Amino acid sequence: MIDTLHVVFRVGATEYVIPASPVLGMESYDGATPVPGAPAYLAGVIQVRGRIVPVIDLRVRFGLPPIPHSLDTRVVVVEHGGRVVGLLVDRAREVIRLVREQLEQPPAIVTMESGGFVAAIANVGPRMVMLVDLPSLIGAEEKQQHVQ
Repeated sequence: MIDTLHVVFRVGATEYVIPASPVLGMESYDGATPVPGAPAYLAGVIQVRGRIVPVIDLRVRFGLPPIPHSLDTRVVVVEHGGRVVGLLVDRAREVIRLVREQLEQPPAIVTMESGGFVAAIANVGPRMVMLVDLPSLIGAEEKQQHVQ
């Protein structure tokens, strides 16, 4: 039985998780510098510890309407494949331990309709969380940037 730490974040009414290992930090969000010609889900760029980091707005990415940012709004800074990217989320303050046996394949329609971003679903007590496929999320963002 292998268990790993995961960062929990909320976008809309849904809780998502990503493995904690690629997470570099969780930052408060007070806006980003827009990037001309960028896709709508790219909120802009921010500076984190001297590094310029692109920020993907997951509300836009997941097809949700915008809401005003609050004190709970966070940028989850992740590194994958040598790329550092911020994920703009409604809330992120919790780390949980998930056992591999808790993770279940999502139904086919969920995989198709989520754009391939949902890799698995887990029940954590009374809560249901969705494991985000970080490489798909980052890879899709990178692919669209190169198309323009």
